[in-house]
Amino acid sequence: MPVLDWIGKKAVVNHHREVPYRLIHCDKDKSVGDPDAGNLLVQGDNLEALKALLPYYAGKVKCIYIDPPYNTGNEGWVYNDNVNSPEIKAWLGSVVGKEAEDLSRHDKWLCMMYPRLRLLKEFLRDDGILAISCDDNEAHRLRSVIDDIFGSKNFVSTIIWQKRYSPAGDATWFSEEHDFILFIAKDRRNWSPKGLKRTAKQNSLYKNPDNDPRGPWQSDNYTANKNSDERPKSFYPLIQPNTGEEIWPSRTAVWRYSPEEHRRHVAEGLIWWGKTGRNTTPRFKRFLDKVGDVRPSTIWLHSDVGHNQDAKRELIDIFGREDNLFPTPKPISLIARIVQLCTEPGDIVLDSFAGSGTTGVAVAREGDGRRFILIEMESTICQSVTATRLQRVIEGYDREKTDGTKDRVKGISSGFRFCTLGDPLFDADGNVSPAVTYADLAAHVFFCETGSPIPRRADGSSPLIGVFQGRAIFLLHSAEAIGVASANAGNVLTVSMLASLPSPEPGFGGVRIVYGEGCTVPDERLARHGVTFKQIPYQIEGL
Repeated sequence: MPVLDWIGKKAVVNHHREVPYRLIHCDKDKSVGDPDAGNLLVQGDNLEALKALLPYYAGKVKCIYIDPPYNTGNEGWVYNDNVNSPEIKAWLGSVVGKEAEDLSRHDKWLCMMYPRLRLLKEFLRDDGILAISCDDNEAHRLRSVIDDIFGSKNFVSTIIWQKRYSPAGDATWFSEEHDFILFIAKDRRNWSPKGLKRTAKQNSLYKNPDNDPRGPWQSDNYTANKNSDERPKSFYPLIQPNTGEEIWPSRTAVWRYSPEEHRRHVAEGLIWWGKTGRNTTPRFKRFLDKVGDVRPSTIWLHSDVGHNQDAKRELIDIFGREDNLFPTPKPISLIARIVQLCTEPGDIVLDSFAGSGTTGVAVAREGDGRRFILIEMESTICQSVTATRLQRVIEGYDREKTDGTKDRVKGISSGFRFCTLGDPLFDADGNVSPAVTYADLAAHVFFCETGSPIPRRADGSSPLIGVFQGRAIFLLHSAEAIGVASANAGNVLTVSMLASLPSPEPGFGGVRIVYGEGCTVPDERLARHGVTFKQIPYQIEGL
Protein backbone atom coordinates (compact mmCIF):
# COMPACT_ATOMS: atom_id res chain seq x y z
CA MET A 1 0.00 0.00 0.00
CA PRO A 2 1.35 3.48 -0.80
CA VAL A 3 2.63 5.35 2.24
CA LEU A 4 3.41 8.99 2.96
CA ASP A 5 6.92 9.78 4.17
CA TRP A 6 8.48 13.03 5.24
CA ILE A 7 11.55 14.37 7.03
CA GLY A 8 11.04 13.88 10.76
CA LYS A 9 8.43 11.13 10.49
CA LYS A 10 10.49 8.57 12.41
CA ALA A 11 10.77 10.98 15.32
CA VAL A 12 7.03 11.57 15.67
CA VAL A 13 5.35 8.25 14.78
CA ASN A 14 5.60 7.05 18.38
CA HIS A 15 6.02 10.42 20.06
CA HIS A 16 2.52 10.26 21.58
CA ARG A 17 3.84 7.49 23.83
CA GLU A 18 6.62 9.74 25.14
CA VAL A 19 4.38 12.68 26.05
CA PRO A 20 4.14 12.77 29.86
CA TYR A 21 0.82 12.44 31.66
CA ARG A 22 0.15 15.73 33.39
CA LEU A 23 -2.24 16.78 36.10
CA ILE A 24 -5.36 18.74 35.20
CA HIS A 25 -6.14 21.68 37.48
CA CYS A 26 -9.55 23.37 37.42
CA ASP A 27 -9.59 27.10 38.19
CA LYS A 28 -12.84 27.95 39.98
CA ASP A 29 -12.33 31.68 39.51
CA LYS A 30 -12.18 31.32 35.71
CA SER A 31 -14.89 28.68 35.43
CA VAL A 32 -18.37 29.84 34.41
CA GLY A 33 -21.92 28.76 35.12
CA ASP A 34 -22.86 25.25 36.16
CA PRO A 35 -19.65 23.36 37.06
CA ASP A 36 -21.50 20.06 36.67
CA ALA A 37 -22.54 20.71 33.06
CA GLY A 38 -19.70 18.41 32.00
CA ASN A 39 -17.93 20.96 29.78
CA LEU A 40 -14.19 21.68 29.88
CA LEU A 41 -12.00 24.44 28.47
CA VAL A 42 -8.34 23.45 28.82
CA GLN A 43 -5.53 25.95 28.33
CA GLY A 44 -2.28 24.36 27.23
CA ASP A 45 -0.41 22.58 24.46
CA ASN A 46 -3.01 20.36 22.86
CA LEU A 47 -0.67 17.37 22.65
CA GLU A 48 0.01 17.43 26.39
CA ALA A 49 -3.60 18.29 27.16
CA LEU A 50 -4.86 15.33 25.14
CA LYS A 51 -2.49 13.00 27.00
CA ALA A 52 -3.62 14.44 30.33
CA LEU A 53 -7.30 13.95 29.47
CA LEU A 54 -6.90 10.45 28.06
CA PRO A 55 -7.30 8.53 31.35
CA TYR A 56 -10.68 10.20 31.83
CA TYR A 57 -12.14 10.28 28.32
CA ALA A 58 -10.53 7.48 26.26
CA GLY A 59 -13.19 5.74 24.19
CA LYS A 60 -15.92 8.13 25.40
CA VAL A 61 -16.05 10.85 22.72
CA LYS A 62 -18.67 10.51 19.99
CA CYS A 63 -17.52 13.37 17.74
CA ILE A 64 -14.22 15.19 17.32
CA TYR A 65 -14.09 18.33 15.21
CA ILE A 66 -10.81 20.13 14.64
CA ASP A 67 -9.87 23.16 12.60
CA PRO A 68 -6.06 22.96 12.62
CA PRO A 69 -3.78 25.54 10.99
CA TYR A 70 -4.21 25.39 7.20
CA ASN A 71 -0.46 26.03 6.80
CA THR A 72 -0.98 28.78 4.24
CA GLY A 73 2.28 30.50 5.15
CA ASN A 74 0.38 33.56 6.33
CA GLU A 75 2.21 35.03 9.31
CA GLY A 76 0.44 38.39 9.33
CA TRP A 77 -1.90 37.74 12.20
CA VAL A 78 -1.58 36.70 15.82
CA TYR A 79 -3.22 33.29 15.70
CA ASN A 80 -0.57 31.92 13.38
CA ASP A 81 -1.87 29.93 10.41
CA ASN A 82 1.31 27.95 9.88
CA VAL A 83 3.82 26.02 11.92
CA ASN A 84 6.42 28.75 12.43
CA SER A 85 5.00 29.88 15.76
CA PRO A 86 7.54 29.91 18.62
CA GLU A 87 5.69 27.09 20.42
CA ILE A 88 5.77 24.75 17.42
CA LYS A 89 9.39 25.67 16.60
CA ALA A 90 10.46 24.80 20.13
CA TRP A 91 8.48 21.56 20.07
CA LEU A 92 9.97 20.50 16.72
CA GLY A 93 13.47 21.27 17.96
CA SER A 94 13.05 19.10 21.05
CA VAL A 95 11.28 16.20 19.35
CA VAL A 96 12.83 16.05 15.89
CA GLY A 97 16.23 17.46 16.83
CA LYS A 98 18.72 19.01 14.39
CA GLU A 99 16.83 17.46 11.51
CA ALA A 100 14.08 20.01 12.19
CA GLU A 101 16.29 22.73 10.70
CA ASP A 102 15.90 21.12 7.28
CA LEU A 103 12.14 20.72 7.36
CA SER A 104 9.88 22.40 4.85
CA ARG A 105 6.68 23.92 6.21
CA HIS A 106 4.83 20.82 4.98
CA ASP A 107 7.22 18.52 6.88
CA LYS A 108 6.66 20.63 9.99
CA TRP A 109 2.90 20.50 9.59
CA LEU A 110 2.94 16.72 9.26
CA CYS A 111 5.22 16.38 12.30
CA MET A 112 2.83 18.56 14.29
CA MET A 113 -0.35 16.76 13.17
CA TYR A 114 0.68 13.10 13.35
CA PRO A 115 1.00 12.56 17.12
CA ARG A 116 -2.07 14.70 17.77
CA LEU A 117 -4.19 12.64 15.38
CA ARG A 118 -2.78 9.49 16.93
CA LEU A 119 -3.99 10.56 20.36
CA LEU A 120 -7.34 11.82 19.07
CA LYS A 121 -8.13 8.36 17.75
CA GLU A 122 -7.88 6.99 21.30
CA PHE A 123 -10.67 9.30 22.47
CA LEU A 124 -13.26 8.09 19.95
CA ARG A 125 -15.96 5.62 20.81
CA ASP A 126 -16.26 2.58 18.55
CA ASP A 127 -19.09 4.44 16.79
CA GLY A 128 -17.24 7.76 16.86
CA ILE A 129 -16.39 10.16 14.03
CA LEU A 130 -13.59 12.66 13.39
CA ALA A 131 -14.22 15.74 11.22
CA ILE A 132 -11.29 17.92 10.09
CA SER A 133 -11.43 21.26 8.27
CA CYS A 134 -8.71 21.98 5.72
CA ASP A 135 -8.08 23.49 2.30
CA ASP A 136 -5.92 22.65 -0.71
CA ASN A 137 -2.66 23.47 1.09
CA GLU A 138 -2.57 20.19 3.03
CA ALA A 139 -5.70 18.24 1.98
CA HIS A 140 -3.89 15.47 0.12
CA ARG A 141 -1.20 15.05 2.79
CA LEU A 142 -3.85 15.05 5.50
CA ARG A 143 -5.77 12.29 3.72
CA SER A 144 -2.60 10.17 3.55
CA VAL A 145 -1.87 10.66 7.25
CA ILE A 146 -5.46 9.77 8.13
CA ASP A 147 -5.24 6.56 6.08
CA ASP A 148 -2.01 5.70 7.90
CA ILE A 149 -3.55 6.15 11.38
CA PHE A 150 -7.19 5.14 10.90
CA GLY A 151 -6.91 2.85 7.88
CA SER A 152 -8.24 3.81 4.45
CA LYS A 153 -11.31 1.62 4.95
CA ASN A 154 -12.54 4.00 7.66
CA PHE A 155 -12.48 7.15 5.54
CA VAL A 156 -16.11 8.25 5.06
CA SER A 157 -16.29 11.30 2.82
CA THR A 158 -14.99 14.76 1.92
CA ILE A 159 -17.48 17.58 2.34
CA ILE A 160 -17.23 20.75 0.27
CA TRP A 161 -18.27 23.81 2.27
CA GLN A 162 -19.02 27.02 0.36
CA LYS A 163 -17.23 29.50 2.62
CA ARG A 164 -17.75 32.60 0.47
CA TYR A 165 -20.98 34.09 -0.80
CA SER A 166 -19.42 36.01 -3.71
CA PRO A 167 -16.39 35.52 -6.01
CA ALA A 168 -13.09 37.18 -5.14
CA GLY A 169 -12.44 39.77 -7.85
CA ASP A 170 -8.73 40.02 -6.98
CA ALA A 171 -8.02 36.28 -7.25
CA THR A 172 -4.78 35.49 -9.11
CA TRP A 173 -6.05 32.20 -10.55
CA PHE A 174 -9.41 30.89 -9.37
CA SER A 175 -11.62 32.48 -6.76
CA GLU A 176 -11.33 30.12 -3.80
CA GLU A 177 -14.84 29.75 -2.47
CA HIS A 178 -14.76 26.46 -0.58
CA ASP A 179 -13.00 24.54 2.15
CA PHE A 180 -13.03 20.81 2.81
CA ILE A 181 -14.26 18.88 5.84
CA LEU A 182 -12.93 15.33 5.95
CA PHE A 183 -14.98 12.74 7.87
CA ILE A 184 -13.18 9.67 9.26
CA ALA A 185 -14.83 7.02 11.43
CA LYS A 186 -13.18 5.03 14.21
CA ASP A 187 -14.87 2.06 12.53
CA ARG A 188 -16.99 2.89 9.49
CA ARG A 189 -19.11 -0.24 10.04
CA ASN A 190 -20.40 1.29 13.28
CA TRP A 191 -21.13 4.83 12.11
CA SER A 192 -23.65 6.58 9.90
CA PRO A 193 -24.82 10.21 9.87
CA LYS A 194 -28.18 11.23 11.20
CA GLY A 195 -30.63 12.76 8.76
CA LEU A 196 -31.20 16.48 8.39
CA LYS A 197 -34.50 18.02 9.39
CA ARG A 198 -36.59 18.93 6.38
CA THR A 199 -36.80 22.61 5.46
CA ALA A 200 -39.92 24.53 4.45
CA LYS A 201 -38.45 24.83 0.95
CA GLN A 202 -38.07 21.07 0.66
CA ASN A 203 -41.60 20.49 1.94
CA SER A 204 -42.99 23.01 -0.56
CA LEU A 205 -42.06 20.64 -3.40
CA TYR A 206 -44.85 18.31 -2.28
CA LYS A 207 -48.19 19.11 -3.95
CA ASN A 208 -51.64 17.55 -4.12
CA PRO A 209 -52.88 17.91 -7.73
CA ASP A 210 -55.47 15.12 -7.38
CA ASN A 211 -56.77 16.27 -3.96
CA ASP A 212 -55.70 13.01 -2.35
CA PRO A 213 -57.11 12.93 1.21
CA ARG A 214 -53.74 11.67 2.43
CA GLY A 215 -52.21 15.08 1.77
CA PRO A 216 -49.32 16.50 -0.29
CA TRP A 217 -47.14 14.11 -2.26
CA GLN A 218 -44.35 14.06 -4.81
CA SER A 219 -43.97 11.61 -7.68
CA ASP A 220 -40.88 9.43 -7.87
CA ASN A 221 -39.30 7.21 -10.54
CA TYR A 222 -40.85 3.78 -10.92
CA THR A 223 -37.75 2.39 -12.60
CA ALA A 224 -34.25 1.60 -11.35
CA ASN A 225 -30.97 1.73 -13.27
CA LYS A 226 -30.63 -2.05 -13.27
CA ASN A 227 -30.76 -4.31 -16.31
CA SER A 228 -33.04 -7.28 -16.78
CA ASP A 229 -30.16 -9.77 -16.38
CA GLU A 230 -29.48 -8.41 -12.88
CA ARG A 231 -33.15 -8.31 -11.90
CA PRO A 232 -35.09 -10.69 -14.12
CA LYS A 233 -38.12 -10.64 -11.81
CA SER A 234 -38.39 -6.87 -12.21
CA PHE A 235 -38.81 -7.11 -15.98
CA TYR A 236 -42.56 -7.59 -16.42
CA PRO A 237 -45.49 -5.70 -18.00
CA LEU A 238 -47.80 -3.28 -16.22
CA ILE A 239 -51.34 -2.61 -17.38
CA GLN A 240 -52.26 1.03 -18.01
CA PRO A 241 -55.60 1.23 -16.11
CA ASN A 242 -57.35 3.66 -18.49
CA THR A 243 -56.14 2.30 -21.86
CA GLY A 244 -55.52 -1.38 -21.08
CA GLU A 245 -52.12 -1.10 -22.77
CA GLU A 246 -49.20 -3.26 -21.62
CA ILE A 247 -46.30 -1.09 -20.39
CA TRP A 248 -42.85 -2.70 -20.37
CA PRO A 249 -39.73 -1.20 -18.77
CA SER A 250 -36.47 -0.82 -20.62
CA ARG A 251 -34.08 -3.77 -20.61
CA THR A 252 -31.50 -1.46 -18.98
CA ALA A 253 -33.88 0.18 -16.49
CA VAL A 254 -36.33 -2.36 -15.04
CA TRP A 255 -39.12 -1.66 -12.57
CA ARG A 256 -37.96 -0.60 -9.13
CA TYR A 257 -40.55 -2.82 -7.42
CA SER A 258 -41.42 -6.52 -7.58
CA PRO A 259 -44.77 -7.69 -9.06
CA GLU A 260 -46.09 -8.24 -5.52
CA GLU A 261 -45.12 -4.73 -4.42
CA HIS A 262 -46.67 -3.27 -7.58
CA ARG A 263 -49.99 -4.99 -6.90
CA ARG A 264 -49.95 -3.51 -3.40
CA HIS A 265 -49.24 -0.06 -4.83
CA VAL A 266 -52.22 -0.40 -7.17
CA ALA A 267 -54.49 -1.49 -4.34
CA GLU A 268 -53.37 1.45 -2.17
CA GLY A 269 -53.63 4.05 -4.97
CA LEU A 270 -49.92 4.86 -5.02
CA ILE A 271 -49.46 4.95 -8.81
CA TRP A 272 -49.65 8.25 -10.72
CA TRP A 273 -50.39 8.10 -14.45
CA GLY A 274 -50.30 11.84 -15.01
CA LYS A 275 -53.00 14.54 -14.87
CA THR A 276 -54.98 12.92 -17.70
CA GLY A 277 -54.52 9.45 -16.26
CA ARG A 278 -53.30 8.18 -19.64
CA ASN A 279 -49.52 8.53 -19.38
CA THR A 280 -47.48 5.53 -20.50
CA THR A 281 -44.89 5.99 -17.73
CA PRO A 282 -46.04 5.30 -14.15
CA ARG A 283 -44.76 7.33 -11.18
CA PHE A 284 -44.80 6.45 -7.48
CA LYS A 285 -46.70 8.74 -5.11
CA ARG A 286 -44.50 9.50 -2.09
CA PHE A 287 -46.47 11.31 0.61
CA LEU A 288 -44.93 14.05 2.72
CA ASP A 289 -46.06 12.55 6.02
CA LYS A 290 -44.27 9.30 5.14
CA VAL A 291 -40.85 10.73 4.30
CA GLY A 292 -38.24 11.06 7.02
CA ASP A 293 -35.24 13.28 7.47
CA VAL A 294 -33.03 14.18 4.51
CA ARG A 295 -29.84 12.25 3.83
CA PRO A 296 -26.95 14.79 3.98
CA SER A 297 -25.04 15.51 0.78
CA THR A 298 -21.34 16.20 0.26
CA ILE A 299 -21.90 19.83 -0.79
CA TRP A 300 -22.84 22.31 1.95
CA LEU A 301 -23.95 25.69 0.63
CA HIS A 302 -23.44 28.90 2.55
CA SER A 303 -27.18 29.50 2.40
CA ASP A 304 -27.62 26.39 4.59
CA VAL A 305 -24.65 26.48 6.96
CA GLY A 306 -23.26 30.02 6.79
CA HIS A 307 -20.07 31.55 5.44
CA ASN A 308 -16.99 33.32 6.77
CA GLN A 309 -18.67 36.72 6.94
CA ASP A 310 -21.44 35.23 9.07
CA ALA A 311 -18.78 33.92 11.44
CA LYS A 312 -17.09 37.33 11.65
CA ARG A 313 -20.39 38.99 12.41
CA GLU A 314 -21.04 36.46 15.19
CA LEU A 315 -17.77 37.48 16.88
CA ILE A 316 -18.47 41.18 16.40
CA ASP A 317 -21.94 40.62 17.83
CA ILE A 318 -20.45 39.25 21.05
CA PHE A 319 -17.29 41.36 21.43
CA GLY A 320 -18.66 44.58 19.96
CA ARG A 321 -15.64 44.95 17.70
CA GLU A 322 -13.91 43.21 14.83
CA ASP A 323 -11.16 41.00 16.21
CA ASN A 324 -8.21 40.48 13.87
CA LEU A 325 -7.16 37.36 15.75
CA PHE A 326 -9.64 35.35 13.72
CA PRO A 327 -10.14 36.69 10.18
CA THR A 328 -11.67 33.41 9.01
CA PRO A 329 -13.55 31.79 11.91
CA LYS A 330 -16.12 29.09 11.26
CA PRO A 331 -19.82 30.00 11.53
CA ILE A 332 -21.80 28.45 14.36
CA SER A 333 -24.33 27.02 11.90
CA LEU A 334 -21.56 25.02 10.17
CA ILE A 335 -20.38 23.38 13.40
CA ALA A 336 -23.98 22.96 14.53
CA ARG A 337 -24.66 20.86 11.43
CA ILE A 338 -21.72 18.57 12.28
CA VAL A 339 -22.98 18.24 15.85
CA GLN A 340 -26.52 17.48 14.67
CA LEU A 341 -25.38 14.90 12.11
CA CYS A 342 -22.93 13.13 14.39
CA THR A 343 -24.23 13.21 17.96
CA GLU A 344 -27.15 12.38 20.21
CA PRO A 345 -28.20 14.00 23.49
CA GLY A 346 -25.60 13.30 26.16
CA ASP A 347 -22.71 12.78 23.72
CA ILE A 348 -19.28 14.40 24.11
CA VAL A 349 -17.76 16.61 21.39
CA LEU A 350 -14.01 17.34 21.48
CA ASP A 351 -12.15 20.18 19.75
CA SER A 352 -8.40 20.32 20.39
CA PHE A 353 -7.84 23.42 18.21
CA ALA A 354 -10.54 25.48 19.91
CA GLY A 355 -9.60 28.95 18.65
CA SER A 356 -12.50 31.33 19.21
CA GLY A 357 -14.62 28.58 20.77
CA THR A 358 -17.21 28.12 18.02
CA THR A 359 -17.48 24.37 18.72
CA GLY A 360 -18.28 25.03 22.38
CA VAL A 361 -20.95 27.57 21.48
CA ALA A 362 -22.56 25.21 18.95
CA VAL A 363 -22.64 22.31 21.43
CA ALA A 364 -23.91 24.44 24.32
CA ARG A 365 -26.71 25.92 22.22
CA GLU A 366 -27.72 22.46 21.04
CA GLY A 367 -28.33 21.47 24.65
CA ASP A 368 -29.92 18.10 25.48
CA GLY A 369 -27.00 17.13 27.68
CA ARG A 370 -24.39 17.30 24.94
CA ARG A 371 -20.99 18.21 26.36
CA PHE A 372 -17.85 19.82 24.96
CA ILE A 373 -14.14 19.55 25.65
CA LEU A 374 -12.11 22.40 24.18
CA ILE A 375 -8.32 22.79 24.17
CA GLU A 376 -6.58 26.04 23.24
CA MET A 377 -2.80 26.48 23.27
CA GLU A 378 -2.45 30.27 23.20
CA SER A 379 -3.01 31.54 26.77
CA THR A 380 -4.06 35.04 25.70
CA ILE A 381 -6.57 33.74 23.18
CA CYS A 382 -7.88 31.07 25.54
CA GLN A 383 -8.70 33.58 28.28
CA SER A 384 -9.59 36.74 26.38
CA VAL A 385 -11.38 35.19 23.39
CA THR A 386 -12.40 31.55 23.91
CA ALA A 387 -13.39 31.75 27.59
CA THR A 388 -14.90 35.22 27.26
CA ARG A 389 -17.04 34.23 24.30
CA LEU A 390 -18.33 31.13 26.08
CA GLN A 391 -19.01 33.14 29.23
CA ARG A 392 -21.07 35.74 27.39
CA VAL A 393 -23.07 33.10 25.53
CA ILE A 394 -23.81 31.31 28.83
CA GLU A 395 -24.50 34.37 30.98
CA GLY A 396 -26.02 36.59 28.29
CA TYR A 397 -24.66 39.86 26.94
CA ASP A 398 -25.61 43.30 25.67
CA ARG A 399 -25.61 43.51 21.88
CA GLU A 400 -25.21 46.77 20.03
CA LYS A 401 -27.77 47.20 17.25
CA THR A 402 -27.23 48.97 13.96
CA ASP A 403 -29.20 52.01 15.16
CA GLY A 404 -26.81 52.50 18.10
CA THR A 405 -29.12 51.09 20.75
CA LYS A 406 -28.50 47.88 22.69
CA ASP A 407 -30.59 44.85 23.47
CA ARG A 408 -29.98 41.98 25.86
CA VAL A 409 -29.18 38.55 24.47
CA LYS A 410 -30.44 35.93 26.90
CA GLY A 411 -27.95 33.40 28.21
CA ILE A 412 -28.30 29.64 28.08
CA SER A 413 -28.36 27.10 30.88
CA SER A 414 -24.85 25.68 30.81
CA GLY A 415 -21.35 26.16 32.16
CA PHE A 416 -17.75 25.05 31.85
CA ARG A 417 -14.72 24.35 34.00
CA PHE A 418 -11.59 26.31 33.07
CA CYS A 419 -8.57 24.01 33.38
CA THR A 420 -4.81 24.28 33.07
CA LEU A 421 -2.05 21.69 32.87
CA GLY A 422 -0.06 20.97 36.01
CA ASP A 423 3.04 18.96 36.78
CA PRO A 424 3.73 15.57 35.20
CA LEU A 425 2.52 12.62 37.27
CA PHE A 426 6.09 11.35 37.47
CA ASP A 427 9.27 13.32 38.08
CA ALA A 428 12.53 13.03 36.15
CA ASP A 429 13.55 10.01 38.24
CA GLY A 430 10.29 8.19 37.55
CA ASN A 431 8.85 8.72 41.02
CA VAL A 432 5.27 9.82 41.65
CA SER A 433 5.18 13.59 41.97
CA PRO A 434 4.28 14.86 45.47
CA ALA A 435 1.59 17.02 43.85
CA VAL A 436 -0.29 13.95 42.62
CA THR A 437 -3.46 13.13 44.55
CA TYR A 438 -4.88 9.67 45.08
CA ALA A 439 -7.67 10.40 42.58
CA ASP A 440 -5.15 11.51 39.94
CA LEU A 441 -2.96 8.43 40.30
CA ALA A 442 -5.97 6.09 40.47
CA ALA A 443 -7.35 7.43 37.21
CA HIS A 444 -3.96 7.02 35.56
CA VAL A 445 -3.34 3.51 36.93
CA PHE A 446 -6.79 2.26 35.96
CA PHE A 447 -6.49 3.64 32.43
CA CYS A 448 -3.00 2.21 31.87
CA GLU A 449 -4.11 -1.19 33.17
CA THR A 450 -7.39 -1.43 31.25
CA GLY A 451 -7.27 1.12 28.42
CA SER A 452 -10.57 2.53 29.72
CA PRO A 453 -11.39 5.53 31.92
CA ILE A 454 -11.95 4.88 35.60
CA PRO A 455 -15.67 4.19 36.24
CA ARG A 456 -15.91 6.67 39.11
CA ARG A 457 -13.58 9.11 40.83
CA ALA A 458 -11.57 7.38 43.54
CA ASP A 459 -11.39 9.23 46.85
CA GLY A 460 -8.98 6.89 48.68
CA SER A 461 -11.58 5.55 51.11
CA SER A 462 -11.05 2.10 49.57
CA PRO A 463 -8.02 0.65 47.78
CA LEU A 464 -10.40 -0.88 45.19
CA ILE A 465 -10.57 1.65 42.35
CA GLY A 466 -12.56 -0.32 39.78
CA VAL A 467 -13.35 -3.59 38.02
CA PHE A 468 -12.87 -4.21 34.31
CA GLN A 469 -13.42 -7.45 32.36
CA GLY A 470 -12.81 -9.78 35.28
CA ARG A 471 -9.95 -7.73 36.72
CA ALA A 472 -10.24 -5.93 40.05
CA ILE A 473 -7.76 -3.03 40.26
CA PHE A 474 -6.43 -1.93 43.66
CA LEU A 475 -4.17 1.04 44.46
CA LEU A 476 -2.14 1.42 47.64
CA HIS A 477 -0.97 5.01 47.70
CA SER A 478 -0.48 7.69 50.29
CA ALA A 479 1.68 10.69 49.54
CA GLU A 480 2.82 10.80 53.20
CA ALA A 481 4.00 7.18 53.04
CA ILE A 482 6.09 7.43 49.86
CA GLY A 483 9.59 6.10 50.50
CA VAL A 484 8.74 4.74 53.95
CA ALA A 485 10.39 1.32 54.19
CA SER A 486 8.24 0.03 57.03
CA ALA A 487 5.96 -2.88 56.25
CA ASN A 488 3.26 -0.99 58.11
CA ALA A 489 3.28 1.84 55.57
CA GLY A 490 0.06 2.19 53.62
CA ASN A 491 1.84 1.91 50.25
CA VAL A 492 3.16 -1.61 50.88
CA LEU A 493 1.22 -4.82 50.26
CA THR A 494 1.64 -6.88 53.43
CA VAL A 495 0.01 -10.14 54.51
CA SER A 496 -2.49 -8.25 56.66
CA MET A 497 -3.18 -5.78 53.86
CA LEU A 498 -3.73 -8.68 51.46
CA ALA A 499 -6.26 -10.24 53.84
CA SER A 500 -8.12 -6.93 54.19
CA LEU A 501 -8.50 -6.18 50.49
CA PRO A 502 -12.23 -5.71 49.86
CA SER A 503 -14.02 -8.13 47.55
CA PRO A 504 -15.32 -6.47 44.36
CA GLU A 505 -18.54 -8.49 44.63
CA PRO A 506 -19.77 -11.67 46.33
CA GLY A 507 -18.12 -14.73 44.82
CA PHE A 508 -15.72 -12.70 42.67
CA GLY A 509 -13.51 -15.19 40.81
CA GLY A 510 -11.44 -12.88 38.64
CA VAL A 511 -7.89 -11.59 38.94
CA ARG A 512 -6.93 -8.99 41.53
CA ILE A 513 -4.20 -6.56 40.47
CA VAL A 514 -2.62 -4.51 43.24
CA TYR A 515 -0.46 -1.45 42.62
CA GLY A 516 1.79 -0.27 45.43
CA GLU A 517 5.27 0.92 46.31
CA GLY A 518 6.35 -2.40 47.69
CA CYS A 519 5.27 -5.95 48.54
CA THR A 520 6.28 -8.27 51.41
CA VAL A 521 3.99 -11.16 50.45
CA PRO A 522 5.73 -14.19 48.86
CA ASP A 523 4.89 -14.87 45.21
CA GLU A 524 3.42 -18.29 46.02
CA ARG A 525 0.93 -16.76 48.44
CA LEU A 526 -0.03 -14.06 45.94
CA ALA A 527 -0.66 -16.75 43.35
CA ARG A 528 -2.89 -18.75 45.71
CA HIS A 529 -5.03 -15.66 46.26
CA GLY A 530 -5.17 -14.80 42.56
CA VAL A 531 -3.25 -11.55 43.09
CA THR A 532 -0.74 -9.89 40.77
CA PHE A 533 1.39 -7.17 42.34
CA LYS A 534 2.73 -4.27 40.26
CA GLN A 535 5.24 -1.84 41.69
CA ILE A 536 4.76 1.92 41.42
CA PRO A 537 6.12 3.60 39.37
CA TYR A 538 8.14 1.00 37.48
CA GLN A 539 5.31 -1.28 36.38
CA ILE A 540 2.79 1.38 35.39
CA GLU A 541 2.60 1.11 31.65
CA GLY A 542 1.75 4.04 29.40
CA LEU A 543 -0.28 4.15 26.21
